[in-house]
Amino acid sequence: MTEAKKYPAPITNPETKPFWDAAAEGKFMIKRCTACGKAHYYPRSICPFCFSNQTVWEQSAGEAVIYTFSIMRKSPTGPYAIGYVTLNEGPSLQTNFVDCDLDSLKIGQKVRVVFKPTDGAPLPFFTVV
Repeated sequence: MTEAKKYPAPITNPETKPFWDAAAEGKFMIKRCTACGKAHYYPRSICPFCFSNQTVWEQSAGEAVIYTFSIMRKSPTGPYAIGYVTLNEGPSLQTNFVDCDLDSLKIGQKVRVVFKPTDGAPLPFFTVV
């Protein structure tokens, strides 16, 4: 029987605490700037587009499409895939793909967020819809 993969706990700080608290409830949060209206990820208080500090938390649907990916076949822990996805809300982010057939991944394929447990807050990854 195979052991479940163990993921490291994320390092949190006061600025990202709402993100990790929401992750513990199964919610994927992004930030939106109320000055320019653009959504962004990773969570931070300053908008990367207009540099305003008028940002608010917003729950993402957690749905995205694969922008690009790469499969690592030789690894001490076995094959894995990383890549970029573009959320329906607009932001793109780097992620690992889990719980799917790595050989069936395709650019433009729909994916959704899944959370994997750690000794702290759960970590968000993406899997094929």
